[in-house]
Amino acid sequence: MNKNNNIIKISGSPEGFDADLIIKEVNAGKTAIHVCRDDKRLLETKQALQFYNAGFKILEFPAWDCLPYDRVSPSLTIVSKRISTLSKLTREEANPFVVLTTVAAITQKTQSIKTIRETVFNLNVGTQVNLDNLTAYLVRMGFSKCATVMEPGDYSLRGGIIDIFPPSYKKPIRLDLFGDTLETIRSFDQNTQIGKDRIKSVTLTPASEVILDQSGIENFRKNYRAEFGAPSSDDGVYEAVTAGMKYQGLEHWLPFYYEELANLFDYLPKATIFLDESFEMIVQDRWLKVLDQFESRKEALSKKRNLDSIYKPIKPDLLYYDHSSLMSLINKRRVLSFSSVKLPTGLNILDARGIVGRNFSPERLANNENIFQVLANHISTSKIKKPVILACFSNGSRERLIGLLNDTGLTEIKLISNFTEVERGVNAAVWELPLGFTTENYLVISEQDVLGERLVRRAKKRRKAENFLSELTALNVNDLVVHIDHGLGRFSGLKTIDAGGAPHECIALEYSGGDRLFLPVENIELLSKYGQEVGVLDKLGGSSWQSKKAKLKNRIKDMAERLIKVAADRELIKAPIVEPSNDMWEDFCARFPYNETEDQLLVMDSVIHDLGRGMPMDRLVCGDVGFGKTEIAMRAAFVMVEAGYQVAVIVPTTLLSRQHTLSFKERFRGFPFNIKQLSRFVNLKESNDTREGILSGTVDIVIGTHALISAKVKFKKLGLVIVDEEQHFGVQHKEKLKQLKSTIHVLTLSATPIPRTLQLSLSGIRELSIIETPPVDRLAIRTYVTEFDTVVVREALLRETYRGGQSFFVVPRVSDIPEIEEFLKTEVPEVNYTVAHGQLPPADLDKKMNAFYDGQYNVLVATSIVESGIDVPTANTIIVFRSDMFGLSQLYQIRGRVGRSKTRAYAYLTTNPKKKITRTAQKRLKVLGNIDTLGAGFNIASQDMDIRGAGNILGEEQSGNVREVGYELYQSMLEESVARIRAGTNDDLVEDGVWSPSINLSVPVLIPETYITDLDVRLGLYKRLAGLSSKLEIEAFSAELIDRFGPIPKEVNTLLLVVRIKDMCKRACISNFSGGARGATIEFRNNKFPNPVGLADFISSQGGLAKIKDNKLIVSRDWKSNADKIKGSFSISKDLAAKVVNQSDS
Repeated sequence: MNKNNNIIKISGSPEGFDADLIIKEVNAGKTAIHVCRDDKRLLETKQALQFYNAGFKILEFPAWDCLPYDRVSPSLTIVSKRISTLSKLTREEANPFVVLTTVAAITQKTQSIKTIRETVFNLNVGTQVNLDNLTAYLVRMGFSKCATVMEPGDYSLRGGIIDIFPPSYKKPIRLDLFGDTLETIRSFDQNTQIGKDRIKSVTLTPASEVILDQSGIENFRKNYRAEFGAPSSDDGVYEAVTAGMKYQGLEHWLPFYYEELANLFDYLPKATIFLDESFEMIVQDRWLKVLDQFESRKEALSKKRNLDSIYKPIKPDLLYYDHSSLMSLINKRRVLSFSSVKLPTGLNILDARGIVGRNFSPERLANNENIFQVLANHISTSKIKKPVILACFSNGSRERLIGLLNDTGLTEIKLISNFTEVERGVNAAVWELPLGFTTENYLVISEQDVLGERLVRRAKKRRKAENFLSELTALNVNDLVVHIDHGLGRFSGLKTIDAGGAPHECIALEYSGGDRLFLPVENIELLSKYGQEVGVLDKLGGSSWQSKKAKLKNRIKDMAERLIKVAADRELIKAPIVEPSNDMWEDFCARFPYNETEDQLLVMDSVIHDLGRGMPMDRLVCGDVGFGKTEIAMRAAFVMVEAGYQVAVIVPTTLLSRQHTLSFKERFRGFPFNIKQLSRFVNLKESNDTREGILSGTVDIVIGTHALISAKVKFKKLGLVIVDEEQHFGVQHKEKLKQLKSTIHVLTLSATPIPRTLQLSLSGIRELSIIETPPVDRLAIRTYVTEFDTVVVREALLRETYRGGQSFFVVPRVSDIPEIEEFLKTEVPEVNYTVAHGQLPPADLDKKMNAFYDGQYNVLVATSIVESGIDVPTANTIIVFRSDMFGLSQLYQIRGRVGRSKTRAYAYLTTNPKKKITRTAQKRLKVLGNIDTLGAGFNIASQDMDIRGAGNILGEEQSGNVREVGYELYQSMLEESVARIRAGTNDDLVEDGVWSPSINLSVPVLIPETYITDLDVRLGLYKRLAGLSSKLEIEAFSAELIDRFGPIPKEVNTLLLVVRIKDMCKRACISNFSGGARGATIEFRNNKFPNPVGLADFISSQGGLAKIKDNKLIVSRDWKSNADKIKGSFSISKDLAAKVVNQSDS
């Protein structure tokens, strides 16, 4: 038993229910602080509190979103939340409230009450404002001056108008001064810069937790010298603070700036403290992590060479609390600790009488169970005793879940918005609760208890790789498209036509000679984008398209056969079977300092599975710059070396080789594996020793350039080759790699794979994994495509320098460098720069790159050598000179050199205003300017295929295949041909695999313009809908529509039902299904039904209401309404589809 015996344990208080108990405390007149285990739990608790009491005041005090002793600063969003909360806590509050915080936040000291009170600046309309004082305050409080206010922490001055974006406000504000009098305060939109609402007063708080005023700087200098002695001239932190400049990571020396620090509890001395379960264990773990980071910094400092940047860590107890210090702080308070399990009664133990709810996973995993029926039975039994609350993740999923329960016979479910509306019976609320629970008075069932994953977001979480192409290649009016049966036409928009007395939305296509074709929206999958801007339209009903397609099919068939041979050869060859051992593997994974994203874990599972199959792995991992591909490579390497095999990591440049070697050595520190580098940065003796070690087997992992695949290097037991930045290797190097590939595992990493590699992966010959989830708080890079402008470039470079960052200045040719050097000397003399390019001697290049990495220069002027994986976290602005001379993937890689920390990054893609750029270059720049999202590397590669074609995937020849039919159709024909050969059905008589049933039920089939006005959005939804088939997918799609656009109109519901009928028709090989009041007329594809016996069974089961006439199946019915007709049509098509399934089963 611990000595903290005044902490009261609340037994039987599962997560979710604890919010109810906190509310009761606050309602009794006590302000509460709830310490959550982490940020995710904080968000869940906030949502639970809002459910129990919607009008409740909740303040958040999060932890810094960076590691202890990090080089980066916490993000502005986090800092603004922290300062805003502390500022509010300094003011007296009449009513009690809740402060939500985390273990990481309370184990770290913060600014004192006195400091916070002194840093608040109040502005009121009609009062006098001294402009000089206000400007001095903004500079002191960490705001950045700029021309246009866009981000929190920005400010700009234009005469008597001052724009400020206070971090604690959602919108920037505009102050209008008349003389010294503040006339108006308005909020404004940062995108349009247009003023909006008038406000009477504004409270400004700092944009940083470090205040670089005179006393702060003097305190820092005095404390820094007292702790570390006289600073050297290359101490970047000391130099920056002395100059009053921002510097990444200044906050990690927080105690040096102030006379005293405080903790959150000092702000609320009388508050009740609630603790999450396992609080003390989490506090101890946190302290151990702080100590570990501190020791790592000390060790690094002792080994620093002159060129390395200096980081002198402060003692841990100056900024952080250990377990005993923290417990002594809270021991004098009223402290309640939650426990989800029931504890034995005793001193300081209260029983809240709650238990964790039922989990429906056994029924969900059992194929023969109807999960919704099981849920309905459980609810029906429970609601007799107490109210039942269904906690759903969104309005859409709530509506769908209620619909599914209604189907089981459970009705009378009341919609509620919060706990005060709960009544006896069944209640349904929107509440993102991970797990349900039961209390004495009510029962809560979470959507996740039932479905496992969220109904609405399931499709988004695990998207197929092919979806990236379809999303990027959305149709625009006047685009050239290819119809599978009619060839090349022009898309002219959506048109609603009358079909059997009911409106039916169609896609209007224009063909040669002005002919027009109207394609029903539910058959949109017959179209594919051409991928070129110019093409000769086909004649509707002409023969040229069919002959063109037939010739191409033969060429594709040959290519597919050769691809299959490549894949089959690999399938026959045996490769080492390796699996991770539990102990060392778990230890290695646990040392990863970040939380893995979901995508990273999925990719890692795939890689581990590949390594254990006994066949050579050939997997391409495509993930954006900094999204965690290197960690996947390290874990794969660990599994191999642990099993006794060698690993070769091949990179395109010597700089990247050095960086990877350092990263691998750091990550593998403490494990008995030998890691060596083989590149031109390594001297001759060391290189020879490394080669001997590779041959003898004493070197486990070797990292180097393509020299690794030369004849001089011979491995004793090579098991895995990792190819990083794959797009930089030429054909010759790839051919050498192919010779290695036959018997070993290969893992390829790239943010933008070259089109041939991407096509090979999409064809199913290579395995493809995509990491599309960005790390926490990674901001998208703001990209500007502009003519070269001296003022813009100067401002961009100075902005980055003054916020403590660095910049890249990239040129396409070495001959451009003197011009840029002259520009920097003349126009931006405030910055210091260095030059790097591939023609420099290796030692000079290494020295310059190290100096820039260590922050000795503000700007690096370089050629595209920066494209190859150089990682400088403090570099967050990049200027690309003559960007039209770079390829799209190349530009994306160059741009990816910035934005690798939590700071907003800027990329300026400049062109020569005096020279006209080519149409293709314009398109490249437009694409990059538009793709501002995170994780866009895969999309870039896909667009690159559209722009320059995929080439021939076997590497021997370029071909015009893509130009003939467009990339999308070419790709699908190749995939279909590969699949047929694999299935053994490679028969020339087999028809095209792409077809779509025609459904005519004379019912409204459209998404009304009144529901979704935007044409592009409607088209995108039609295209997505065409790819759905299962009931669950369509339910998820419906839930999304409700969430985004509101309740679904009748026509859209009909459309969703028609899509399900179309899916059943396709399974039943029905090419045409026409339904009317008297029944249905059905035509089968090629006038054949795959299972004639099954068709005969169907006809005989209809009791004389079905017959065959003129190769058509006539089914008689008496459908009195459209609803009857739709339901009956689905039933008929489903019964026929079942006959086809039965045939394939037998």
